[in-house]
This record gives sequence, C-alpha cells and structure tokens, in this order.
Amino acid sequence: MATPPKSTIERVRATLARRNRAERRFKNLGRAAVLLGLVFLVLMFVNIISTGYPAFWQTYVKLPVYFDPQVVDPQGNRDRETLGSADYGALVKASVRSLFPEVEGRRDRRDVAKLASRGTVFQLRRMVLADPSLVGVRTEIWVPVDDDYDMLHKGNVDRTLPEADRRLSDRKIGWFDRLIAEGRIESRFNATFFQAGDSREPELAGIWGAAMGSFFMLVVTLSLSFPLGVATAVYLEEFAPRNRVTSLIEVNINNLAAVPSIVFGLLGLAVFINLFGLPRSAPLVGGLVLTLMTLPTIIIAGRAALTSVPPSIREAALGIGASKLQMIVHHVLPLAMPGMLTGTIIGMARALGETAPLLMIGMVAFVVDIPQSVTDAATALPVQIFLWLDSPERAFVERASAAIMVLLAFLIAMNALAIVLRRRFERRW
Repeated sequence: MATPPKSTIERVRATLARRNRAERRFKNLGRAAVLLGLVFLVLMFVNIISTGYPAFWQTYVKLPVYFDPQVVDPQGNRDRETLGSADYGALVKASVRSLFPEVEGRRDRRDVAKLASRGTVFQLRRMVLADPSLVGVRTEIWVPVDDDYDMLHKGNVDRTLPEADRRLSDRKIGWFDRLIAEGRIESRFNATFFQAGDSREPELAGIWGAAMGSFFMLVVTLSLSFPLGVATAVYLEEFAPRNRVTSLIEVNINNLAAVPSIVFGLLGLAVFINLFGLPRSAPLVGGLVLTLMTLPTIIIAGRAALTSVPPSIREAALGIGASKLQMIVHHVLPLAMPGMLTGTIIGMARALGETAPLLMIGMVAFVVDIPQSVTDAATALPVQIFLWLDSPERAFVERASAAIMVLLAFLIAMNALAIVLRRRFERRW
C-alpha cells in the first residue's frame, strides 16, 4: 500500500529541530568569535599597560654636589658664557665618587661615575645659569640615574642570571644597593617623559616633541581635508551630472580609500619633496600626505551624510522659493554636518596613528628640539614609538609602551568625540 505524501506542515516540522540546532550553533559561533576578540583585546591592553606604566616613574639618586669655583667660574666674574661652558661633568664625577671613597682603580672609578644620568651635566648647568650664587656652595640635589640602574630598581634585571648575561655586574649592583640602604634612591613621577623631546638616553627621552609634530600635522590635515572633502561631497552628490565621468570619479574615490598608506607616502616623496622642494621631515609635508590619505574617507562619509537627508527637506526648501544653493547651504548641510564631522574625526584618528607614509618623507629622523612651526624638523608619535622599539635598551621598550598608551588614549578620545557628536546632533526622520 502506497504511503500518502506528507503535507507541507509535516515536512517543515520534520526539519524544524535540525534547523533550530543549526541556528544555535551559529549563535554560539558568533558569541565565541566576539569573546575571542575581547580576550585578545584585553591581553593586548594588559601587555601594553604592564610594560609601559613603569615609564611614568623615574629613579633618582641624591648627590652631594660641590659647585667648585675653580671648575665653574675660575675667574670669579660670573660671566654667563664662562658659566655655560664650564666642565660640569667633572662636578658630577666628583659627586658620585664622593659616595664611594673606597673605590679605587681607573676602571672602577669610571664605572661608578656612570651611575648618574648623563643629563645631570645639563641639569647642573641650568641650575648655575639660573642662580649664579650657587658657585662655591655645597648642596644635595636629586638627579636621574642611568637607565640600567633605573631598570634594576624597577625589578627588570634578573639578579639570578650569571654576571656575564647581565648589563650590570655584581659590583655595580652592590653600589646601587648601598645607596638604597643609605636612603639616597627613590622613585618620582617622570615629568621629563611628557616635557622633553627625543634623546639617546632613555631616562632623558620624552614624547613632547613627537606630540607637537603630530599636532602640527593634524592641524594641516584638518585645515585642508575638511573643506576639500565637504566641497567634493556636496558637488558629487548635489551638482554633478550622472554620467561616465562622475561614475569613474566615484569608483576611484572608493578605491583610494582602500589603497595602502605607504603609497601616499611615495606620492608625497615624489611630488611634495622631489618636485616642489618642500623640506623633509616637516609637519607641513606630513600634513599634506595625510590629507591625501584622509580625503577619500571624508568624501565617502560626507556623501553618505548628504544622502541620509530626506528628499522632502530639499523639496520643501525649493517649494518656498529657495535656490538650489540656498537649499543646500541653509537646509541640507546643517542636517548632514554631524555625519560629516563624524567621518572627519574618524579620518583624523586614522591619520594620527599612521606611520608608513611618514617614514617615506623622512620623518623617521632623530629630532631632539621641540618643533615650533609646521616647517620645523619633527617626528610624529607613531614614528617615535617605532624608533624606540628599534632600540636595544630595555628602557626604550618601556617608554615605547607608555607612548602607545598615550596614543591609544588620544585615539579613544577622538572616536568617543565622534560618537558624542553623532548622538547629539543626529536627527531621525
């Protein structure tokens, strides 16, 4: 006897359990993917913070300094040129050696003198130039220690390793432990990290020069990319005819948004530096290169914001006698501006974190001075991080992680600003 055919409802019910199981598996895979992404994100932040936060503290040693008149001002006339050119290194060596009078031998005396940072020389020079009455005075001052001793104090030197595998010998570690026992060692907030430019010495290196370079570049980028991007978006969306030329332009703009950033660096090197002769390693050139890179993002975001404005707004403005330009300027642009600002801020955040195009235009140079204008030699915060991570000293890795924390804070703040602007000014129809 033939089996009667199943109805549609029966066939659906027969596969319902299987489809429900497949749906649950898909949901669980999605949740696992989100969880895995969060785990990697947390691990990244934990690694960066655990490595970088010690850079916000610097180890100092208290030195008994005698500003010997025979070294600082042998003529006794307090001439600033004489005071500025004095041999302050001799004062530093004498101060450190006075803490270890039992140390003899040329090599040991040279090693013990290296306990204080090389920046101590400039610190003493600044003190004397600011107050010449210090000449002939004995006083105790706190100065940074060398980066190797700073790493030792922060626990980044494994004392259990063989002496040949450590940067500090047992003798040097003994000297430092003695100073700790005498109360001459302490950790202080590392203000130099936020106030100084780059340096060959990790304990003297800071991010202020790179931060100013990034600031000048973003000013140039924002001044050029925002008006150009908005104007281009308005023309393509509101005025340009729909033909093959505009279609080709739109396709190229979308393609440029996906071009690797180093290509823009090559373009900047060929056009702005080789052709126009603009200075290398200058925020002006960096800003121009980043403008080319962020323009597609701003144009695409601007067009999307203009498209989101309902056609009824345009029709109402035209219906009461407004011209097309008045309709765009007084009605469409104000409503689309939150979306445009959001796209601009996101583009600026991407520009702030770029490194590859800046390497191509020479902003990888070692720059100590703080830039004062867009034409001064400078570097950027991401490039500074790249340079520090390329250094062999463990202290530079620590400072690079701290600089990454600062950079991430700026990026998070800029993205949060974009979200706030969108939610505050966005209108729904």
